[in-house]
Amino acid sequence: MSYDFDLFVIGGGSAGVRCGRIAAGHGARVAVAEERFWGGTCVNVGCVPKKIMVNAAEYGAWAQDAAAFGWDMAVAGHDWAKLAAARDAEVARLSGIYGKLLAGAGVTSFDARATFLDPHTLDVGGQRVTAERIVIATGGTPMRLDIPGAELGLVSDDLFTLKALPKRAVVIGAGYIAVEFATILQGLGSEVDLMYRAPLPLRGFDEDVRGAAAEALAAQGMRLNPDARPTRITQLPGELMVAMSNNFMRETDAVFFCTGRAPNTAGLGLEKAGITPMSTGAIPVNDDHQTEQPHIYAIGDVIDRVNLTPMATAVGHALADTLFGNNARRASYKNVATAVFMSPPIATVGLTETEAAAAGPVDVYVTRFTPMRHTISKREGRKTLMKLVVDQASQRVLGAHMLGEDSAEIMQGIAIAIGMGATKQDFDRTIGIHPTAAEEFVTLRTRTRVAGVAAAAQ
Repeated sequence: MSYDFDLFVIGGGSAGVRCGRIAAGHGARVAVAEERFWGGTCVNVGCVPKKIMVNAAEYGAWAQDAAAFGWDMAVAGHDWAKLAAARDAEVARLSGIYGKLLAGAGVTSFDARATFLDPHTLDVGGQRVTAERIVIATGGTPMRLDIPGAELGLVSDDLFTLKALPKRAVVIGAGYIAVEFATILQGLGSEVDLMYRAPLPLRGFDEDVRGAAAEALAAQGMRLNPDARPTRITQLPGELMVAMSNNFMRETDAVFFCTGRAPNTAGLGLEKAGITPMSTGAIPVNDDHQTEQPHIYAIGDVIDRVNLTPMATAVGHALADTLFGNNARRASYKNVATAVFMSPPIATVGLTETEAAAAGPVDVYVTRFTPMRHTISKREGRKTLMKLVVDQASQRVLGAHMLGEDSAEIMQGIAIAIGMGATKQDFDRTIGIHPTAAEEFVTLRTRTRVAGVAAAAQ
């Protein structure tokens, strides 16, 4: 059978654009459809605009700290509109680059929604298109909780279209997005309540990091509401009221649901393609990212595996090489470094102490200290935490975790070492760069504790 395209990619985000562009470079006839905005969540309503706003929030604190170093500075306030204009201009620039990259590679682009008509046929903005292989890369979409008044709340995308900073904000959730948004709002001048149902924020992260994160957030003046969930949002004259499961109430000007993202599969017509999504909406795939239909693949956040932009990009590239580049390979989901751009930021790679200890004895090294900048500024809540988790038998470093300024920049290099199987002794013989916080990772000599002994005895 003759098809219109060798490969059709549904979704113009990081995963889809990389896959389509590389496949076209290998000589394939490729099309990509995007119904909302090129670059996907990361460029438009995620990583990029969020990091710009995190940077903006940091400048206020730096300006205040400058007096301790002899600078005579006054902070008159923050211009939300000016920040929004600069942010949106950069987002538009980057989003435009995605389209140019595809055009330069010879990819056919559709600014339209694509849905399945059958396993090889798509409706693309009313046009019938066929493809030998199809990749689903439609990403995720933010969710609201199912509570009365939920429609009064905002989702993460809405932060980037607000016309003004809310004076008071309630942020619901305690994952990446929640703590980052809470930091942005607090840093720019909002009074913030962070509400989450667990005792500590950032479920899934190392427990020492979670505890340090809670301390840091509270030290900024944020009000933490652990072990609580919202039960109702009510519109009152000029404000919102959030009722909580612990019988407390919060009056606020804005409520942000940062309670997770669902795979964006609704309305794709998966049933016509012979694909059954999981109850979460995620598309099940095998290790080669094939769905139930071997010629249809799914990559990125739509499979809800490791929902990070660089991971999605790596998988898209590997899939294109495998299908059209005569270079069968897979992108590894192991030892993927990640960062949380709260204040101060968190970065981590490898296993947590709990995960590593479940497999046997591990040596744990932890240090907490005040970085040099803040021995001068005296700013509260700026302690740095660093941690290494080491397999006791082989002395391989299984995990590295940090909360502190520049943690993401530092952890990128640590991730290379851990991915290569570095041992604690490799760290120990590395000469540190002085004076830096980073040197602490290669001067950790005293073991804090041993974990996982019980697992080894079983």
